[in-house]
Amino acid sequence: MLKIKKISEVFGRNVYTDAGDFLGQVEEANISENKIDGWRIRISGSTSQLIGGARGIIIPHQFVRAMGDIVIVNKSSLPIRDEIDAEQPIATEETAEI
Repeated sequence: MLKIKKISEVFGRNVYTDAGDFLGQVEEANISENKIDGWRIRISGSTSQLIGGARGIIIPHQFVRAMGDIVIVNKSSLPIRDEIDAEQPIATEETAEI
């Protein structure tokens, strides 16, 4: 049976990625045309370094995988640079000719 909840019950819930990493807490819902368009997530201190120092991000609702006692979102929806990508130099026209 489908259990209907109020949006206000979701505020303050912890948010994790589908990889199990703690992301932050739900701060606000963005509503467009009577539908939830996205969720504003307040980023925890340790995670903000991975996102470039941002204090919060907006996750489109389509990337939310589950909502219950916690919220689970797709890690691929986050603007996180992998450590491997950060170490590799970006190819330019000058380096491509070498």
